[in-house]
Amino acid sequence: MPASLPFAGPTRFDGDPDRVALVVPGVGYSPARPLLHFARAVLLHHGWTVQELWWQVPDDFPGLTVDDRIAWVERQVGQAVAAEEGACRLLVGKSLGSLACGIAADRRMAAAWLTPVLTLDQVARSLRRSEAPTLLVGGSADKLWDRQVAESVGHEVLEVPSADHALELADDPVGSAGVLRQVVSRLDRFVGSLDV
Repeated sequence: MPASLPFAGPTRFDGDPDRVALVVPGVGYSPARPLLHFARAVLLHHGWTVQELWWQVPDDFPGLTVDDRIAWVERQVGQAVAAEEGACRLLVGKSLGSLACGIAADRRMAAAWLTPVLTLDQVARSLRRSEAPTLLVGGSADKLWDRQVAESVGHEVLEVPSADHALELADDPVGSAGVLRQVVSRLDRFVGSLDV
């Protein structure tokens, strides 16, 4: 009997083979969670091929230095981008995934970062040097979001009042669904505006 495949494996959805978008998770926020699930739907609606990246963060990750964490994320994302042989043109990442914004800057790739970790100077510096279209989405109640940094890096910004790091409103599931709709709508406009 063959070994069973892990439930959370790389998942691909075919569209235009020359326009691949890589969906990058957070620490505990997989591509199956609402923000990334609907990001995939938006990308497919616009004809992109979508490659979801699934990862298992190492047990010692909390003890790693910031530079080592960034290196780990960049290694995962860099390998996935390289596997597309030049067709990967867009990154859509959640939280920890934004530690790969240096890759987007270096390769002049468009990116949408959902709850990027703007409290890290390395992330802010990479965003400042990125010249490709970029969307930053965060909530005012998210401790890892910094409105001043978001507005200073020269990219599109959507800040959701009172939303936390999951872009949800505390004790308000109906309101949180409304936030999801707002974010998906903005992401749809952003993806639709890309000329890649």
